[in-house]
Amino acid sequence: MINKNEWLTVGLITSCHGINGQVKVKSLSDFEERFLKPGIRWLQKENETPSKIELVSGFKQPGKSTFIVKFEGINTRNHAEQLKKFKILVKTDKLPNLKKEEFHLLELINLEVKNLENNELKIIGKVINLENEKNNLLVVELFKDQKKVLIPFVKEIVPLVDIKNNFLIINPPNGLLEL
Repeated sequence: MINKNEWLTVGLITSCHGINGQVKVKSLSDFEERFLKPGIRWLQKENETPSKIELVSGFKQPGKSTFIVKFEGINTRNHAEQLKKFKILVKTDKLPNLKKEEFHLLELINLEVKNLENNELKIIGKVINLENEKNNLLVVELFKDQKKVLIPFVKEIVPLVDIKNNFLIINPPNGLLEL
């Protein structure tokens, strides 16, 4: 289950936009209101302690998954430039409620990873992290050799996720687990 005191990265500040302190944000979230609706947000530089900031306004760039946002107190291009590569975070206790078959990516961490071998489901590892800066990848530690492999989180490779019973099933293409 989700630890209520954890942080979830929902966006990445990629650059400044214009001369009035706006920044361009790459969304890592399915919930656009995180970049549109005014209110408190949290920014983090690398692994420093997150700091609170007020989102004043935001809009989605047409045809893109990026947003232009304005934070309180960031009024010049130079100030906005200093926010480049900062992460926008939300506390996991602020995650939206989901429908029955939906889940938050954070809930995948620590799930057992099963694979069909010789018509039998075998536990081969566990999800230890997520890589979602560019695309959704599961970081899986294999039990047989403690090797860490990246598994694309797509329906063809991860056909079943069972949060309630703490496992997921993978159907990796030949060679994926050997990379």
